[in-house]
Amino acid sequence: MATILIIEDEAKMRRLLELNLGDDGFKTISAADAEAGLRLLASESVDLVITDLKLPGMSGLDLLQAVKRQDAALPVVVMTAFGSVETAVEAMKAGASDYVLKPFSLTEMRMVVHKELDVSRLREENRSLREALGEKYSHPNIVARSPKMQEVLAIVERVAPTNSTVLLGGESGVGKDLIARAIHEKSRRAYGPFIKINSTAIPENLLESELFGYEKGAFTGANTSKPGKFELADKGTLFLDEIGDVPPATQVKLLRVLQEREFERLGGTRTVKVDVRLVAATNRDLRAALEDGTFREDLYYRLNVVPIDIPSLREHKEDIPDLVDLFLRRFASDSGRQVAGISREAMNLLLSHHWPGNIRELQNIIERACALATTSKLEADDVHLDSPRNRTTSSADRFLPDGMTLDQWEDEMIREALKRAAGNKSQAARLLGLSRNALRYRLSKIGIPDENGAE
Repeated sequence: MATILIIEDEAKMRRLLELNLGDDGFKTISAADAEAGLRLLASESVDLVITDLKLPGMSGLDLLQAVKRQDAALPVVVMTAFGSVETAVEAMKAGASDYVLKPFSLTEMRMVVHKELDVSRLREENRSLREALGEKYSHPNIVARSPKMQEVLAIVERVAPTNSTVLLGGESGVGKDLIARAIHEKSRRAYGPFIKINSTAIPENLLESELFGYEKGAFTGANTSKPGKFELADKGTLFLDEIGDVPPATQVKLLRVLQEREFERLGGTRTVKVDVRLVAATNRDLRAALEDGTFREDLYYRLNVVPIDIPSLREHKEDIPDLVDLFLRRFASDSGRQVAGISREAMNLLLSHHWPGNIRELQNIIERACALATTSKLEADDVHLDSPRNRTTSSADRFLPDGMTLDQWEDEMIREALKRAAGNKSQAARLLGLSRNALRYRLSKIGIPDENGAE
């Protein structure tokens, strides 16, 4: 039974929250001001704090900072007046888990409390994730033998049964759509619909009607009413890809759906209520978008409840052989060709490639190789890699492999030299044309231990 600390100076509201959350099985303790709340926090074991931002004496923001100094992981839900959204965003920056705008329904507050406690349990379990990775996680069509991908699937296992919003990050082609579908299929919504929409594939002026639907006569050509993706995903999951490219006007409506679970169709007045779990994905740096003003701060904090960063393929190359086997079986079957394996030379080519296009690029290369292969085994000549040398863009644009900085390229070369030298650092230094001391310095920069004299 979770214990909830309520800090609210209005006695009637404080009592309503105590009774309502008590009916849900929670133990509640309460205080009328921040100072009393901090004393309770020091003497009681608390699982979640609900606090008003406007309090007598110490403000809610100061209280939040004091709570976070005591326990950074303790979830805090803040309450604020409807006209003080900016203050709520400041609270989110300071570490608040969520906020509700007054006046709010008790149902909304209960939903937020349950969600935050679910997320808190998830984060607690993830503290022991390293130990948990002794257990292998798997999902159909997802290759995850490497530790980095095992970590991703471990988080999927934990977050899927909750209703928390998930924000998937990672480069294009890493398989964000597969992870989103895995979250859906492992959730309590698995028997509901899984609806996918890519915001960049739809013209900006049509995106709002695609998401929220429209009524007859809403615009020229709207001869009938049409439900949007949110309605179609009711009781299921909506996967919104490339959310960083959603225009500002649509971001406002998205924020409302996440907060209130309701919206109106384009050109309509009837409020539509939905029960949808949102999984969003982006290959952009949303924090940079916040700074340049192209993405709303309040929407970002609503989306970034459980972030999952999916590694690029070059970060888990040990999964390449299993991915190749998966694609070989798929494309050999589809094309009717008897391609059953791959030579060591061909595999070495794949393992040494940088993979700017990630898993999608690997899939396309294996499909092309299966279509052109003349024997039952893929040979090096069948593997046609899209390297910087044979691209049509200018050499100035492609001086380094896609997605890599000079420092990253240098780090990659050092790791490759160590691999070829079987860990012998003096030999690796000779391969790189460096002195032993120069290599030692570079190893320290990338966090590889180098004991004096150790080879």
